[in-house]
Amino acid sequence: MLTIVIPTKNEEAYLPRLLESITKQTMRPAEIIVADAQSTDRTREIAESYGAKVVEGGRISFGRNAGAREVQTDFILFLDADVELRDPEFLEKAVGEMLERKLDLATCFVFPLSDQFIDHFLHKAYNTYARAWGSLYPHAPGFCMLARRDLHEKIGGFDENVTFCEDHDYARRAVEFARFGFLKSTRIPVSIRRLDRDGRMKIAIKYMLAELHLALLGPIRHNKFNYTFGHEVKVRGDQEKRSSR
Repeated sequence: MLTIVIPTKNEEAYLPRLLESITKQTMRPAEIIVADAQSTDRTREIAESYGAKVVEGGRISFGRNAGAREVQTDFILFLDADVELRDPEFLEKAVGEMLERKLDLATCFVFPLSDQFIDHFLHKAYNTYARAWGSLYPHAPGFCMLARRDLHEKIGGFDENVTFCEDHDYARRAVEFARFGFLKSTRIPVSIRRLDRDGRMKIAIKYMLAELHLALLGPIRHNKFNYTFGHEVKVRGDQEKRSSR
């Protein structure tokens, strides 16, 4: 019923957490596909050790599309390598809600792997903003997108020429043909490594400017936002707390 697609580049520090959390799910995916962008660390070896199928990836949109081309199930769950499925019923709840609400594309609200107040404030602000726009101006962050395979194929997958906010572009094209919604039954914790690396204020400003670009100029097809895919920084001790707030 469900296949998980994970684009990666140098994710040996984070990928095991995600793959281990998948093994504890009450609903097991038919397959896990890792689309790897020529990692120079142990990412591929780790993926294969968990029984994942490894395919050639590239930039994030290319990787997601490459993985999706291998999918045979009705549903595709796109996940980033630095998330975790803390809720052991995440997959079961997500698919069940998709079917019950007759959704074609869904994402979920988030909370950070952090104990810092500012991180929880920023993520709650994002959740509120995304909920407010709803289906009118959908936001579907790529770290967790559950799509029907036939919808993915109908819209031609992710636009590989979009360099930033390709996930929101995907959602906005999808809603022309499909029902979109935020899952109410579960949510997902996300890494704060990009916030730590680039700075919280800088990231907030970057995404606000990206929102204006999307609203006024359309999809972002240049690299002025300087978005990079892939992480080579190791997990440093207890830097990312196992918060459950």
